[in-house]
Amino acid sequence: MAALSIRALSKRYANLEVLKGIDLDIESGEFTVLVGPSGCGKSTLLNIVAGLDRASDGTIEIGGRIVNDVPPKDRDIAMVFQSYALYPSMTVRQNITFGMECRHVPKAEQEKAVANVAKLLQIEPLLGRKPSQLSGGQRQRVAMGRALVRDPLLFLFDEPLSNLDAKLRVEMRMEIKRLHQRIGATIVYVTHDQVEAMTMATRIAVMHQGEVQQFADPDTVYRYPANLFVARFMGSPPMNTMRARLEAENGGPVVVIGAGRPDEVRLRLRGYDAAAPFVGREVVLGIRPECIAEGSRVFAGDAPIIVNAPVEMVEPTGAETIVLLRLGGEPAMARITPDIRPTPGASAAFALDTRRICLFDPETERLIA
Repeated sequence: MAALSIRALSKRYANLEVLKGIDLDIESGEFTVLVGPSGCGKSTLLNIVAGLDRASDGTIEIGGRIVNDVPPKDRDIAMVFQSYALYPSMTVRQNITFGMECRHVPKAEQEKAVANVAKLLQIEPLLGRKPSQLSGGQRQRVAMGRALVRDPLLFLFDEPLSNLDAKLRVEMRMEIKRLHQRIGATIVYVTHDQVEAMTMATRIAVMHQGEVQQFADPDTVYRYPANLFVARFMGSPPMNTMRARLEAENGGPVVVIGAGRPDEVRLRLRGYDAAAPFVGREVVLGIRPECIAEGSRVFAGDAPIIVNAPVEMVEPTGAETIVLLRLGGEPAMARITPDIRPTPGASAAFALDTRRICLFDPETERLIA
């Protein structure tokens, strides 16, 4: 039985439809991330699951029970907010136990729960402090501690790391993932950060304009995006997408970038049988930046295709070098080793790994192969 089941869920504000027929099944123990750009409806969906907003249509089941008309306190959930929502006049201990006090939990049980959670989150020395005496990361741990003492069926996280600096976000991301591995809780986590989604989730729901574009494990979302939106949203830098033409050559498909140009690029494909109906037609080719590398690179399992391409810009990042180049006149980004610095304005050799190319239908924008 799914811990959370959402069926045909819609939300409208007057004539504005924010959520459009959402269907999701989240299994017990899963870490599901709702990711998408601002305004895609992910926080609205979380608020409806939490009972802080009402759906216009559809049903929400938590633990097999329909909760559309159940108040938030009776839904067996715990929520961690972006703003921490700690009571400034209370100590850390009082913030954690406040919910238990309201539910008249015996003092002995409260003390045991606080001790367990404080040890788990490593906030034992902070129990006597007030929120103003804590760092951002410590406040976030306290907010998580307040949720954990509930021992709910479902944890809801609404962009909990967006107020932290980059270094602390990485540390807290690891803490939350480690916490999930320890307690095996069911978590629904909202973020606009694709890196958070890719590193933390067991499954990702990519949302856009009130709809779920793809719901799958991170590797599938990254390697086989369901459509052009997912391809262009997931990844940093995102997948390169460029206009191309699919042709047949010696009995196999060849994708041509910049067909008819002096610098056209022809890439022979293997195992793309699903693309056969598109031979002789325009397609959109997708290739990840890491599949375009320096010309000396040898990709595992296959010989790369080497092309000479003009370099427009070079961005050294320390761990790697990002290169903006042109393939058959189409812009593309490559990820190369940090000690190689092509010269902008000149041509350089690049190796292409054609095993991980994606082809999309330019009309429907759906993945072909």
